[in-house]
Amino acid sequence: MSIILNISFLLLPLINNPNQMNEIKVGDALPEFTLLDQNNESVNIKDKIGKPLVIYFYPKDDTPGCTREACKFRDDFEDFADLGAEIYGISADSPASHKRFAEKYRLSFTLLSDRNRAVEKLFGLKRNLFGLLPERVTFVVDRDGIVRHVFKSQFKAEKHVQEALNTLRNL
Repeated sequence: MSIILNISFLLLPLINNPNQMNEIKVGDALPEFTLLDQNNESVNIKDKIGKPLVIYFYPKDDTPGCTREACKFRDDFEDFADLGAEIYGISADSPASHKRFAEKYRLSFTLLSDRNRAVEKLFGLKRNLFGLLPERVTFVVDRDGIVRHVFKSQFKAEKHVQEALNTLRNL
């Protein structure tokens, strides 16, 4: 009996989470938020509207998939810059962890720390594996602050970069 109660206790947040916001979809306005970057400086996303934005949520610094994704954004950074776009990676890692990750892989874009997962919830992202693994999602936002593309794929980390570039080229 206690095993059943323990399992249901773990599954309940996945089945019915009243704190889960609605998912941000294509056509929605970019929610406003402020987070610390890898240099411990405050970034207010509202101040970035006026140029295209790529905002990608990833599970954890310095893990294999997240490293491949970040390095692909780094390698294609000039293509994004040529399109006038700025890139922001968001995870629950600390600013210090982001700084180590950015320095180790010479990342040329901003990483934001969502320590309490408030922005993750604001975007309505889900968690897998009993709430432990955050979703990998990329949002492309136009100059007016409207979401123009949403791409989700937990296991195709590098495809997020190509999806973002293709969308920006068609804005």
